[in-house]
Formats: sequence, structure tokens, C-alpha cells
Amino acid sequence: MSLPIPGRPTDVTPAWLSAALGANGETVAVDTLDIAAVGTGQTGATYRITATYAANPAGLPETFVIKLPVQDDAVKGGVALGYLSEVAFYARVADKMAVPMPRCFYADIANEGADFALLIEDMSPAVQGDQILGATAEQARLAVTALAGLHGPSWCDPTWLGLAEIAMPKPGDEPAITGLGDIARMAVDMTLEKLAPHIDTADRETATAAMSVVTRWLLAERDRYSLMHGDYRLDNLLFDPGTTRVTIVDWQTMGIGLPARDLSYFTATSLQPELRAAIEEQLVDEYHEALLSYGVTGYDRETCWRDYRLGMLQAPLITSLGCAFASSTERGDAMMVAMLQRGCQAIRELKTLELIAEI
Repeated sequence: MSLPIPGRPTDVTPAWLSAALGANGETVAVDTLDIAAVGTGQTGATYRITATYAANPAGLPETFVIKLPVQDDAVKGGVALGYLSEVAFYARVADKMAVPMPRCFYADIANEGADFALLIEDMSPAVQGDQILGATAEQARLAVTALAGLHGPSWCDPTWLGLAEIAMPKPGDEPAITGLGDIARMAVDMTLEKLAPHIDTADRETATAAMSVVTRWLLAERDRYSLMHGDYRLDNLLFDPGTTRVTIVDWQTMGIGLPARDLSYFTATSLQPELRAAIEEQLVDEYHEALLSYGVTGYDRETCWRDYRLGMLQAPLITSLGCAFASSTERGDAMMVAMLQRGCQAIRELKTLELIAEI
């Protein structure tokens, strides 16, 4: 008999956790557990589980993190593809990449993504980055070199073009790219209306102009591609004490596309603009060097810098999609404001729209 997928935190019982942890044939007996919510829960509901054992022959940890569908039914259907993407990442992609990620103990999905559960390693004492505060230079360096561990091993590998569970159109898929361009224009209008009191005229104009050229942008440079995280930002990174190691979480927006889009999105949304401008060339250098260490060839630093400038549209794109179609929370809205403002400033400073016009 298959293990039922828990629909809500109350379904995560000692018996369920025992079965999930004992899926490899070992007898695990969870005696008690406590479950508490963590995160903002905009596109998924995340909880920390603390367990005690009556039998633990495998030496399993006492704490875990479990991800369940967002509890808002009005939002759940719109983010089901993200759940499919994350389960596919841990099931079929993770062990082929060099990117630092949590260990996965259980993953299951049903009903086209409407029901899912993902039980992963609790990385404590590592702590989540603060999206609103912004990354330090040390955090940024860890993040960009870790990102190369996803892009490098999948660089221009056609194997991944067959991956179905991805959140963004594949390179060259013109009908899907055109459709996303239409959605982007609608999403930015919704976002600007929702965040209206906090977005000035310059950012409003930049965001609107950027989303009007999404289709053209996605059709450019289709010969350079890799797997992408898609939402590579500070809130989805966990840092060990002393900023010695980073762990990447939240693979709901996994896609395939121009690799530097992940890099640009991170620096644009996760660094205060002054720090980004001061260190971004060094960060691109370190990312490029890390890529080459994974065997990437024929990709010079000048092209990497150009791709970095080009990739900046990822910031208003993902921010607008998230703001328009996800649940609203006070912190979540404040985060969207910061990300949109920073992203629009980066687009202007790096002249991304001018670069797209030349393509």
C-alpha cells in the first residue's frame, strides 16, 4: 500500500513519518513529533518537524523540513507546476549536479501537482538569507560560485531539453515563449497596481518596458542554455554560521534557458544596489571561473558579462509573476517591492533594454 500524501500539517503523524523514513526497508519508529510553520508560505507551505524515536537504526536526524501545497486553494492550482518541478529535481536531476542542496528523504506528488509532499534535510544551524536586508559580499560570492555547480554540469546538454516538469518555456519553443510574453505584460500590470503606493514613476516605466519585450528577450541567444534554478535569490539560500557554506533550496521554478539569467536575478534582487554596482564585475569573474572549472569551453568572459547584462529581465519577470499570482503577506509584499525596485535600477544602470533593442 502506497503512503498517502499529507494534505495539511495535521496529516503528518508519527506513523506517517515512520513510514516515510523507512521507505528504504529499515524499520523506523517515530515516537513523537512537533511541527511548526516556517517561511512566508506564498507558493508552498513549509514546516519544521522535530521528532523523537522509539527505534532509529539508521541514525536519522531529529529535525526535518517538509513542504506541502500552499493552503490557499485559489493559489494552489496556479503553482502546481512548481510542485512537479521540485519533485522532478530531487528525483531525477539532483544527483547529476554539483550544486549544494539538502538531502531528500521522501518526495511524492499526485493529481497533476495538486497534492505533494517533500521531506528534506533540516540544514540548521544554517539560516535563511534576508531578502529585504540584502546579501553581504561574502554571501554573494558563495552564492555565485555555487550556482556554477548547476549551470556547469548541464551546460548545453540536450539531455535536459526533454525534461517535462519545468516552469519556463524551453529555448526555441516560440508558442510557449509568446504565451509567456503575454502573461508577463498582464502580470506586471497586476503587480504595479498591487504595489502602486511603493513604486515610483521610473520603476513603473522600466518594469512595463521590460515586460513588453519578454518574448524577444527569450528568443535571443538560444544556443547557450543550461538548467536554471529560476528563482535564485537570497530567501532561497541557507548560509552556515560564519558564511562558510551555502545550501540552495526551493526548486519550484526549475527551467532551461540562458544560464546568466540566474546570476543576474540574484545580484539584481538580492544585493542592495550600491553593493551590486561595486562588486558585480568581480562576481561575474568568479562565476565565470567556476563555470570553466566544470569543463565549460568556448565561453569567454566578455560574452559572460554581456549575458549578465541581458539576463537582468529575469528580475522583474519573476517578481511580477510571483506578486501577481501568489498569496499576499505583509513581508512578502515588502519583499516584492524591494526586488522590483532593485531589479529596475539594475536594468537601467546596465542598459539592458538598450542591449535587447540591438538584438
